[in-house]
Amino acid sequence: QVQLVEFGGGLVQAGGSLRLSCVVSGGTFSTYFMGWFRQAPGKEREFVAAISWTGSLTHYADSVKGRFTISRDNAKNTVYLQMNSLKPEDTAVYYCAADRHSFGLGPSEYDYWGQGTQVTVSS
Repeated sequence: QVQLVEFGGGLVQAGGSLRLSCVVSGGTFSTYFMGWFRQAPGKEREFVAAISWTGSLTHYADSVKGRFTISRDNAKNTVYLQMNSLKPEDTAVYYCAADRHSFGLGPSEYDYWGQGTQVTVSS
C-alpha cells in the first residue's frame, strides 16, 4: 500500500514563503515521477510542478515558474515544493502525487495521491 503524506501548509502573507514536504511510504520512491498539484475552491485540480526519478528533469506551470522549486531526496523518500513570493491566488489545497510510468502533467496520469495540505496566502 503506497501512502503519501504532505506537510508544511499554513497561512502566510503575500510575498512570503512556505516549504511543502511529501513523504512516500510502501513503494519504491526512487522509481516514481513525482508531482505537485493544487485545487482552489470551485476550481479543478491543476498541475503545479513535476520532477523525474533522479531530479534531473523538472517542469512547472507558467503561473509558478520562477517562484516555486520542486526537489526530491530519494534517501528520505521525500519530495519538496519550495514556494517563494507567494500570492493570494496561490491559495489552494496542495497535493503531491506519484506516477509509476511517465512524467505526467495531468492529474489522471498519476497513480497515488496524498490527502492534501492547505496553503492560504493573505493579501
